[in-house]
Amino acid sequence: MATPEKLLVLYTGGTIGMQMSADGLAPASGFEARMRTQQASENASELPQWCFRELLPLIDSANMNPGHWLALRDEIVTAVQTGGHDAVLVLHGTDTLAYSAAALSFLLLGLDVPVVLSGAMQPAGVAGGDAWPNLFGAMRALHRGVAPGVHLYFNGQLLHGARCSKLRSDAFDAFQVLPRQRQAERATLDARIDFRQPRQAVNLAVLPLHPAVQAGHLQALLASGVQGLLLECYGSGTGPAGDEQLMSVLREAHQRGVVLAAISQCAQGHVQFGVYAAGSRLAEVGLVSCGGMTREAALGKLFALLGAGLPQAEVEHWLARDLCGEMSD
Repeated sequence: MATPEKLLVLYTGGTIGMQMSADGLAPASGFEARMRTQQASENASELPQWCFRELLPLIDSANMNPGHWLALRDEIVTAVQTGGHDAVLVLHGTDTLAYSAAALSFLLLGLDVPVVLSGAMQPAGVAGGDAWPNLFGAMRALHRGVAPGVHLYFNGQLLHGARCSKLRSDAFDAFQVLPRQRQAERATLDARIDFRQPRQAVNLAVLPLHPAVQAGHLQALLASGVQGLLLECYGSGTGPAGDEQLMSVLREAHQRGVVLAAISQCAQGHVQFGVYAAGSRLAEVGLVSCGGMTREAALGKLFALLGAGLPQAEVEHWLARDLCGEMSD
C-alpha cells in the first residue's frame, strides 16, 4: 500500500461542488481552482500529488444511472492503463454514492490500484461543513496507503465499497457498514468478470416484497424486458409462496432466462432459503440467494455480471460467490 505518485481526482458533480442557482443548489464547474485554493490551508506534506478531471456533464447524483457507472469504469481504467495514474479519487453526490461504489467494486475487479469515492452532505465553503474534511481526509488516507479495490471515505471512515449504505440524510455520518452475515465461498477471479471485460447496459429491476404485492404487478414489471430482477424478500428469504399465480410468474420468467436474485429487506438480514418452507419454494422457482449483500451491492453485482454477457447459469454461479468481500469476511 504505497503512497500514490499520480492521483486522479475525478469530479462527477454532487453536493460537494454545488453552487446556488435560480432553482437551488446545482452542480458547477470550476471546482479544481477551489480545491487548490483550499489546499493552501492544508498540510501539503500529508497529501499526494494530484491532477483533476471533470466527468461531463456534471450531475446531481439523483440523476445517476447505470450508463454513468460504465462511463466511470471506462474513465478509471483509461486513467490507470493509459494515463499512468496509480490511484483515483471520485467526487460524487451522496444520494447514489453507495450504489456507484458497489457497482464499481464489481466493474473494476482485479484492477490493482485503490479507487476511493467521497462526497459531502453540504457544499464546499459552508462554515463547519463536511466537504473539505471528507475530500482532504480521503486524500490523506490515500497518501498513507490504501489497499487496491474500491472504497468509500466519509466522516473520517474508510468503508468497503460493496458493503456500505446511506442510512441518514441529515447528518455527516450518513454512510455505515451494518453487521451482516457474510459466509459465502470466496471465488477465484476469472477473466470473464474482471475489469478488462467489456460491459454493456442491461435492463434491471428491484422489487421489495410486501403484503399487497400481486402477480400482475410482477408480470407488468417483467414485461418491460427485464434481464435481471432483484427481489427484496422478507427476513431470511421468504415471500408469498402460497400465491400460485405469483410463483408461476417467477417460474416462467426464470425459464425464459431472467436472472432472479434475492436479498433480505432487513437492514441486517441475510437470505438462507432452507430455514422456512416459504423460502425453499422461492429457491425452487429459480431465485438465487445473495446472502447478506446490501441492495446496492446486489444490484451492482447483477449489473456487472449480466453486462459481461454471461449466460443465466454463469451469472447465478458468480452471484452466489464472494468476489470482493461483499459476501465473505
